[in-house]
Amino acid sequence: MALAQETPHLLLDEPTTWLDLPHQVEVLALLQRLNREEGRSIVAVLHDLNLAARYADHLVLLSPQGLVAQGAPAQVLNPANMLAAFGMATLIERDPVAGTPMVIPL
Repeated sequence: MALAQETPHLLLDEPTTWLDLPHQVEVLALLQRLNREEGRSIVAVLHDLNLAARYADHLVLLSPQGLVAQGAPAQVLNPANMLAAFGMATLIERDPVAGTPMVIPL
C-alpha cells in the first residue's frame, strides 16, 4: 500500500521478512531505484547485514545499549562494531559482486 500511495517518505520495518531470497533482492532493488530515480526517502529496518550493505547508502548500527555506529556501509561494518553490537567475532570481506562489505560470522 505504501508504494501505491507514492509517498515521498517510506518507513519500513523488516520489509523483506518471510520472503525468499530472490524476492528480498527484488524488493530491495525496487526501494533503491525509488530512492535514486524518484528521490524518495527510505528508512528500513533490516537484520540481514549483507543485504543492508549492498542496498543502503547509510547504515545505523544499534545495540541494546544504543548507537554503535552510523555512516556508509564500509565505515559501519567492521569487526569492532560487530563485536560491540552483537558480541560476535566476524570477518569483513569485500562482496565480490557488489564491492560492499560482507559480514562473515566466526
